[in-house]
Amino acid sequence: MLYLSEPARAAVDVGLLTSTAPLLLLLPRGDSHPVLVLPGLGAADTSTLVLRRVLRRLGYRMHGWRLGTNLGPTPRVLDGMASRVEELADRYQQPMSVIGWSLGGFYARQLACYSPESVRQVITLGTPVRLAATMARQRDSAGHPSDLSGFPQWPRWSQWARWYGDFQARVPDEPAPGGDAALPVPSTSIYSVLDGIVGWRVCLTDAAPQAENIGVAASHIGFAYHPAVIFAIADRLAQTTGVWRPFRPPALLRAAYT
Repeated sequence: MLYLSEPARAAVDVGLLTSTAPLLLLLPRGDSHPVLVLPGLGAADTSTLVLRRVLRRLGYRMHGWRLGTNLGPTPRVLDGMASRVEELADRYQQPMSVIGWSLGGFYARQLACYSPESVRQVITLGTPVRLAATMARQRDSAGHPSDLSGFPQWPRWSQWARWYGDFQARVPDEPAPGGDAALPVPSTSIYSVLDGIVGWRVCLTDAAPQAENIGVAASHIGFAYHPAVIFAIADRLAQTTGVWRPFRPPALLRAAYT
């Protein structure tokens, strides 16, 4: 039922954003550092346009990935993302935050491992990070290097869906070792118990000094439009470089988080 209701609930998420638009000026503001946003599977930069516009109004230098539709980690995508990060790092001469939606979160995590000096923090939206850890262990056991070239290749969406479905059916209720705690930069996984595409438990990261989980009540395809998600992202981006603290929503907003 959650899957079938995704479009309708995404429309509600967009409606919530529209109705709370006047409050966007009250969002936390940071130091205007660069932010790269990566879309989910089957999506392009247009899907993150609203999020990027909201964050740009807060002063951040926002960037899409400029690689068209996300059809999976093809060689073109992997090489393109590495080049994009290098380009932005050279332009701004400072680390950037990377936000990844669903499959885009896999890319964001891998970029942090590949170029930790260029990535300030990682924020994932509805990304099954525990699956990412399993993929990494399989990659390492196969003897591949721990860089972007070690990403599994999925030429067809159906193969991804079957593989992910098989894994998710076997995942236990508690987080498995080897998740987001392995990242060399601070990381935040935003998940939703109402996600109709990715099971929320597989989005949970392991407890670590600079890794956290934030629960919301959003649809999967409405993540980037939900006001609670946008507030959490703005709060995370507003942190001072080198000073990371867990997310603590204001008292008036606590009911928006699970």
